[in-house]
Amino acid sequence: MNTFDPAEREALEALTGHEFGNPGLLEQAITHRSAAGVGRHGYERLEFLGDRVLGMAVAWMVFRSFPDEAEGKLSMRLVELVRKETLADVARHLGLGDHIVMSRGEAQGGTRDSDTVLADVVEALIGALYLDGGVDTAFAFVERHWTERMTAHRKPPRDAKTRLQEWALARGYALPSYTMVDKVGPAHAPTITVEAVVEGLGTVSVEGPSRRVAEQEAAGQLLDMSLNKEMAS
Repeated sequence: MNTFDPAEREALEALTGHEFGNPGLLEQAITHRSAAGVGRHGYERLEFLGDRVLGMAVAWMVFRSFPDEAEGKLSMRLVELVRKETLADVARHLGLGDHIVMSRGEAQGGTRDSDTVLADVVEALIGALYLDGGVDTAFAFVERHWTERMTAHRKPPRDAKTRLQEWALARGYALPSYTMVDKVGPAHAPTITVEAVVEGLGTVSVEGPSRRVAEQEAAGQLLDMSLNKEMAS
């Protein structure tokens, strides 16, 4: 039985710019695990797919838009554009938080405005768009909502690993260390898990399509931890 509210479907289709042939994909993309159950699936599988589609779309965008930049600089742009915080910013711009289906307890606990959950839902929507409308539909959504963010910086953002190292040295911390702890998937499209540590600050574990990308994302997360630590002190 289809319980997806037609008004909710219409609002989400307006946000995504796509009329879904299979509205169940759209409903799944906004369903938090706390609301999943019999007849209703959470967004995790779509998030997994959308993460890969987003990475490919953004890689193509920066490759096409910055023809004179070397691979390292393109990677810096890619990492910045697919960071959790960037995705959460896109979600807030679209007002997606109001549409996420979750349990009352999660909603009351502030989960609806969590950067992690908002980023997950954006990726799940991209996965749903890819499955329902194909690669062109998914890429068009990414281009609409990432192009301005991409072109806002004439120069690539500073390397997160370099910024983290400078921060650690300036405050007497040990230098960051990075360890590849897992590698799964086919050789042409692996998923690399990297663990990054700054003793006295914290440890994060991050997945990425390459070790370089995962290390940069991990460094970015540790930088966020450093900012939160300084704000709290």
